[in-house]
Amino acid sequence: MTEADSTSGEVAQSATVVVIGAGPAGLTVAALLRRCGVDCVVLERRSRAYVAQRQRAGIVESRAVRMFESWGLADLVLGGAPHDGILEFRVDGEPHFVDDTGGAEGPPARLCPQQVLVQKLTATLLAEGADLRYETADVSLHDLTGDRPTVRYRSADGTRHAITCAFVAGCDGDHGVTRSAVPDGVLTAHPLDHGIGWLTVLADAPPPAHPLLAVGSEGFAAHFPRGPHSSRYYLQCPPDDRPDAWPDARVWEALRTRLADPALTAGEITDRETFRLRSLVHDPMQYGRLFLVGDAAHIVSPMGGKGMNLALYDADLFARAVRDHVRDDDDSGLRTYSRRCLRRVWSDQEFSHWLTRTVHDAGDDTGSGPFLRHLARARLDRLFTSPTAARSFAELMTGLDPV
Repeated sequence: MTEADSTSGEVAQSATVVVIGAGPAGLTVAALLRRCGVDCVVLERRSRAYVAQRQRAGIVESRAVRMFESWGLADLVLGGAPHDGILEFRVDGEPHFVDDTGGAEGPPARLCPQQVLVQKLTATLLAEGADLRYETADVSLHDLTGDRPTVRYRSADGTRHAITCAFVAGCDGDHGVTRSAVPDGVLTAHPLDHGIGWLTVLADAPPPAHPLLAVGSEGFAAHFPRGPHSSRYYLQCPPDDRPDAWPDARVWEALRTRLADPALTAGEITDRETFRLRSLVHDPMQYGRLFLVGDAAHIVSPMGGKGMNLALYDADLFARAVRDHVRDDDDSGLRTYSRRCLRRVWSDQEFSHWLTRTVHDAGDDTGSGPFLRHLARARLDRLFTSPTAARSFAELMTGLDPV
């Protein structure tokens, strides 16, 4: 419901849920809520074009595919090819192939870049008449501990709006406004700097036959598909390196060396970025009627592809909790939201940390030393030779571990 408030000069509106952020987390929350018959408004500070082309994650794990299937959304929002379940570890140039499905029944993971998921979710929501608002500025949250919080913002044309709601979903990432609206001392932050830097490169170059992680004395490297004719590469680098330290010639020389592929086909590099690997968890993931979803609550290092998938897990739990509240007056899902999310978060953080340390310590031991290097090599050997270790690894990769 919308009406002009002549006293404040704001356009007043009400909704059950206001979703802040139109990335994978926010759009998934909106799509799931609509399937429950729950109305919501999505606010995004960036333009639709910017959000649609933002490139980050590249795989939707099996658990998340099952989730989308359970909501009747998989065929609408999941693009990309099914993952064939094979992951290659190349250690000192020697290939080792691991089945990261573990023989689990059900749908395979999807090699679905983040921008494809966002574009398909956006198109689906707009086709259904969803209320998506881009280029919103000066977003502020009020009365979060009351029965009816208010979200205020200014639209691109300068009009000021105030939306009263039952719940706010904070899906605006690590640097968004929603977590900053929580008073100091309410949330406990658990940060970790891994002391590792990565250069990430997107190029118009042939994808690998299988996702590839390479370990060697020159440092870690990886090669992942990002479409039929494009690839994402990762190169370990000093934590404070800058992208301009990596001209094209140096990038391709390092990739050919670390991937042990002298014939690796080069292509036009369309994007490059350096960043430090870090992890972060905020506890709890709720303050009053504000629920943090995805990167607003937790950051996980890229190893294992858990970041976007954790956001999808949070979105599923939040939507179900709101549905139960609206439909059945059952608040148990809302009360346990943070605890249930964090159990999965810490499980995935542990797996990501294990894999991060393993592939980096097993290669260049300048930082870790020979003792940790031998331990990491032992872990890899166990993964390659023990069916039990391989099954455990597969459960964690697919997200089908019993958490």
